[in-house]
Amino acid sequence: MSTQPRPREALLGLTPYGSGRPADAALPRHRLSSNESPFAPSPAVVEAAQRAARDAHRYPALVGEPLIELLAARHGRRRDEIAVGSGSVALIEQFVRAYAGPGDEVLMPWRSYEVYPLVIAGAGAQAVTAPLTAAQGVDVDALAARVTPRTRVLLLCNPNNPTGEALGAAALDALIERVPPSVLVVLDEAYREFVTRADVPDGAERYRDRPNVAVLRTFSKAYSLAGLRVGWCAAPPALIDGLRRVAPPFPVSAPALAAAAAALAETELLAQRTAAVVAERERMRRGLGELGLPVGDPQANFVWLPVAAAAADFAAAFLAAGVGVRLFPGEGVRITVGQADDSTAVLRAAAAWCERPQRQRGER
Repeated sequence: MSTQPRPREALLGLTPYGSGRPADAALPRHRLSSNESPFAPSPAVVEAAQRAARDAHRYPALVGEPLIELLAARHGRRRDEIAVGSGSVALIEQFVRAYAGPGDEVLMPWRSYEVYPLVIAGAGAQAVTAPLTAAQGVDVDALAARVTPRTRVLLLCNPNNPTGEALGAAALDALIERVPPSVLVVLDEAYREFVTRADVPDGAERYRDRPNVAVLRTFSKAYSLAGLRVGWCAAPPALIDGLRRVAPPFPVSAPALAAAAAALAETELLAQRTAAVVAERERMRRGLGELGLPVGDPQANFVWLPVAAAAADFAAAFLAAGVGVRLFPGEGVRITVGQADDSTAVLRAAAAWCERPQRQRGER
């Protein structure tokens, strides 16, 4: 018999979320494994956070009210239709805990965001997955076919992480129509700002009248605030109420709230920075494609290479060249889009890898 506390058995087989690189590895020159912005926060954003930190002996707003008011005004929503949290991942976890539990099913495409299985298991629910299409996109028919009377939540990342592919409005509408109204659809739009395809909808606007759809966004990516952990959600008031029933008090620190508010006001800078990232993404996509690598139509701030059995060798070769990428063993690698020198390093490393004989590239 165990003499010390143990986690629930259902959790013991899970792999904790990791950084994508060995713990003892030195940081590579080009850190392209975590989908971070290559741009530091602006001086105005840093100053706002520093001012707020002067009152760090006081609790922040109970549910993040100042930022909620700004987001509601920006998106034409009522304040009771907006919630904020410690990154959008915290909101995902709260939604799953609030709407699913033991005996319930949470549906998701796979491969998708690595955190989804962790939060599902944490709620005691069962994860049900549907495979992606051959083109690495979400398979609407496969997902719809896996809905059962036990399905409580559908987690859908659009654009999908790590593949970068996105569902257009017609496909997304069709999927939501096929999901029973009793199922909560959590539409995770962490990479929305980088979308360039005209047919990919803004979920916060398109589904604002859907009583079972919650749309998540983050300040971690396009807004350059990954280190401060701020996410937000737009949803009908009843869904926000359910979310808050399991939310911790003071979910976002005062410096993070202040920084997010300041970043939200910098609309011109946001547009400039996202345009720069998209330009480098397209440069990388074209260059990798010209090398014969299987890059698709990424709509996020990263590109995905489904190189299967060669993934580990590919990642190791890149790391040796000073480029850190995210390895998904046996499946592929995800490469964050950085600035011009990062893209140049990626294309050089990819060209060198492709020039090696096939037997030396971990391929079978």
